[in-house]
Amino acid sequence: MKSTRAVESLSALAHEYRLAIYRLLIKRGPEGLPAGLIGSRVGLTPSSLTFHLQALQRAGLIRQARVSRQLFYSADFSTMNDLVGYLTDECCVDGAACSPECEPARKPKSFKAA
Repeated sequence: MKSTRAVESLSALAHEYRLAIYRLLIKRGPEGLPAGLIGSRVGLTPSSLTFHLQALQRAGLIRQARVSRQLFYSADFSTMNDLVGYLTDECCVDGAACSPECEPARKPKSFKAA
């Protein structure tokens, strides 16, 4: 992943609602959720939801699929893994002894929102 793509992805996630939408879709897996259900779960009106979904889609973080008359959204796990890899791939490469905190394969500690 190039740095400009990483910046786009991180910028798209740098909003409370977009981060909530993305985390919701990550939890759901490749199956995704219909737009209406996403909106009701995060508390957004359809027009506001569309704005935030488009930002995530432009950043390549989510995918859209039409099923009959509904739009389903799912996380793009390839982009997610590329972003995490980009952030961690140079951990301790400058000859420093790697500490346990710099092990990308480790499960991250629980993060509590403020």
